[in-house]
Amino acid sequence: MRILIVEDDPLMQLGLEQVLADYSQYELVGQVEDGYLAVEKALSLKPDLIIMDIGLPRLNGILATQQIKKQLPAVKIVMLTSHTLQTEVLASLSAGADSYCVKGASIEGLVLAITAASEGATYLDPQIAQLVLSNLKTPITNNFVGNLSERELEVLKLIVEGKSNNEIAQNLYLSTNTIKTHVRSIMNKLAVDDRVQAAVVALRCGLI
Repeated sequence: MRILIVEDDPLMQLGLEQVLADYSQYELVGQVEDGYLAVEKALSLKPDLIIMDIGLPRLNGILATQQIKKQLPAVKIVMLTSHTLQTEVLASLSAGADSYCVKGASIEGLVLAITAASEGATYLDPQIAQLVLSNLKTPITNNFVGNLSERELEVLKLIVEGKSNNEIAQNLYLSTNTIKTHVRSIMNKLAVDDRVQAAVVALRCGLI
């Protein structure tokens, strides 16, 4: 199985490389540190499986997964991350992730996640399995999305694309300070703490 690692922590990269080296059925074909490179490498290398982090520079792992799955639906993606918020877990699965593993879990757990994904099944880390099952009974919603203005929706879409405040300002012909004000307002209205969570809510609620 040809595997691509998408991880920005050098120590984590090294650890994953050593883990995969212990299994003769796995071949590491590449490692990248951000979401944009993940999409680029996936399209060029066409691996069988990708181990994907969420908190990546430039483009987060959820959006990278979504883009990769649109173009390479057969590629299996295992999320390996420290993120355990309900919105992030569910957005990852909605984006097309095949398995979800939490960092700090056992090596056996990661291997189970890889094996399950490769066989067309889904592996959920025990830490988040109950969360997903609960959501099947009570779908997540966000009652604050309708409060966003048209300008805030424009800014939110660019946040989802991984744009910085400066890039958003240039795109919309506004000042950086104005964009910062819009970003603060968006996070307040969506009841989230950072840009990744805002992007996750946007994806889950079908805004993007």
